[in-house]
Amino acid sequence: MTATLLIATLDVLGTFAFGLSGALVAVRRKLDLFGIVVLAVATGVAGGMVRDILLGDTPPAALRTLTPLGVAAGAGLCVFFLGPVINRLRRPVMVLDALGLGVFCVAGCHKALEFGLAIPGAVLLGVMTAVGGGMLRDMLAAEVPRVLHEEVYALAALAGALTYAVALRSGMPAIPATVVAALLAVALRLASVRFGWRLPRAPWG
Repeated sequence: MTATLLIATLDVLGTFAFGLSGALVAVRRKLDLFGIVVLAVATGVAGGMVRDILLGDTPPAALRTLTPLGVAAGAGLCVFFLGPVINRLRRPVMVLDALGLGVFCVAGCHKALEFGLAIPGAVLLGVMTAVGGGMLRDMLAAEVPRVLHEEVYALAALAGALTYAVALRSGMPAIPATVVAALLAVALRLASVRFGWRLPRAPWG
């Protein structure tokens, strides 16, 4: 498997994982089938669309091909029909969100580097790709976005994107760099929930 194929595969998996998380939130908010699919699609493609617009890659990839929209909508339908099976996972929204976060921070950083951005800009776009869909999902569901208040979230995406960019520039082959960076972001996110890691908050708040 080439690095390009691996990134493309991860992009599809991330879209599906985020789509599932968006659909599960929609079910929790008691939305109908249309609302479930809308929230799934918004969560699955929003981060990538923001990335593409900022890179000048327009129209965004999600609008040039049916694949991202179809994958995200399919995730919504899976939740509608198979929700009880998915809900057997412990905290399914958090787990799926972590998977999407890890995949998209690398995919976003990869595309930004391909467009010639320096490491800081590429890492920033990797983070925006990873957190954009979740932010839109939470706002549409009338919730405070997780990136603003939950345990290590954007920081996990930052660690994954930075690891990927630095690993590539240090000469590590693309496939190992992709796997290591994505797993690091997922592990940090899951560990932060498991052990209650939090960033400092204002002591007077």
